[in-house]
Amino acid sequence: MKLRSKLFLVIFATCMIVVFAMHIGIRSSFQQGFIGYIKKNSEQRATLLAEALSDQYQLTGDWRFLNRDDRSIYQILRTIDQISQSGEGPAPRGWRTQFWIVDKQMKRLFGHDNQFPAETFKKPITYHDEIVGWVIVSAADKISNEADISFDKQQLRTSWIIAGLTVLFALLITLILSRSMIRPVKRLVEATHKLAAGDFAVRVTPTNKDEISQLATDFNQLASTLEKNEQIRRDYMADISHELRTPLAILKGELEALQDGVRKPTAETLNSLLFEVTNLTKLVNDLHQLSLSDRGSLTYRKDFIDINEIILLAVASYRHIYQAKQIALQTDLDDNVKLIVQADPDRLIQLFHNLLENSVRYTNSGGQLHISSKREHNNVLIVWEDSAPGLDKAQYEAVFQRFYRAESSRNRSSGGSGLGLAICENIVEAHNGKITAMPSAIGGVKILIVLPVYSEDN
Repeated sequence: MKLRSKLFLVIFATCMIVVFAMHIGIRSSFQQGFIGYIKKNSEQRATLLAEALSDQYQLTGDWRFLNRDDRSIYQILRTIDQISQSGEGPAPRGWRTQFWIVDKQMKRLFGHDNQFPAETFKKPITYHDEIVGWVIVSAADKISNEADISFDKQQLRTSWIIAGLTVLFALLITLILSRSMIRPVKRLVEATHKLAAGDFAVRVTPTNKDEISQLATDFNQLASTLEKNEQIRRDYMADISHELRTPLAILKGELEALQDGVRKPTAETLNSLLFEVTNLTKLVNDLHQLSLSDRGSLTYRKDFIDINEIILLAVASYRHIYQAKQIALQTDLDDNVKLIVQADPDRLIQLFHNLLENSVRYTNSGGQLHISSKREHNNVLIVWEDSAPGLDKAQYEAVFQRFYRAESSRNRSSGGSGLGLAICENIVEAHNGKITAMPSAIGGVKILIVLPVYSEDN
């Protein structure tokens, strides 16, 4: 059963319960009120009848006026009706219950021949402060008068008609409410089906400020994230294909040239092939490292280490490369206090090697690289500054993207895969740190690494 049908049944069933409960309550209240009205009417008329019979008894001194015929009692009843009509308030008209007139020995003087009912009320008839008779009225809690029964049936039919019309109205309202309430849910369901089918551009417009609208907002955010991730995945695959295809095409061309005899297997040719194989190998290794980092499979064996020792160790392995390219490599490390961090030394070595390799590739010959470290509050700040060429503002925001290379000086000819800085970002984030790029004061790129420092106070 669909949600709309369930919601319709729930609302309609609730309306039906309310309608029938109100019908039964109103019907019961009417009957009880009507019977109470009849009892009060009968009691009021019995009081008036008892007073009239007392006055008549005083005129004759006995019950002979009732024994002669029944016209006298009917005359008294008509007189009571006339007196009631002349008074204030609604006049109690007509006897709706059985009544009897008896003497003080409970001998029947007027009334039905049947036995007195179990429930009655009596009004005394007095003469010289003595009770000479009684007016007895039935107090049964049911309607016996034909006119009253007809009126009760009419009211019952009317109440059932009103209940039926209320049910139809409730049916219409329930149908409208169920459709209006389920409409945003239906839009969400349809959008979810499209999203599951791969349409990441689908969106749902929130209509109100309720839970469904909040769900629609969250859905739009999810769809936007999936769309962005899908675009990143496509770009990633396209970049990988391009990066792999280029060195393979060069290798294929060189090997075909050797095979056809166009080129001779000279040292220059072999070095060119070796260079492309090296670039391809590095690209594959970088992709492997990046994939391991993305899925959380890259192992980190963290220990408490001095960050300055790791920097010096990494610099030592690259110093001759910088000397060969005539790039001045300067370090300004804070030796006053040990900068202890909890980190994986091998991964930090990999981080600094990538930064050193990036600087040596993209810094002009005769330039410089300045590395500094210091403690600031509860963090270690490592600053990596190289000389020209630099980047523009838009390039600084994209420098950590995968396969990103700046144009002109920072391009493929330098031999980079475009993954080094992306790997650096993953390593820094795995150590609860942050890495950013900005213009350098000496004309190149400034890399700022912030890592949490360890102290005995922590």
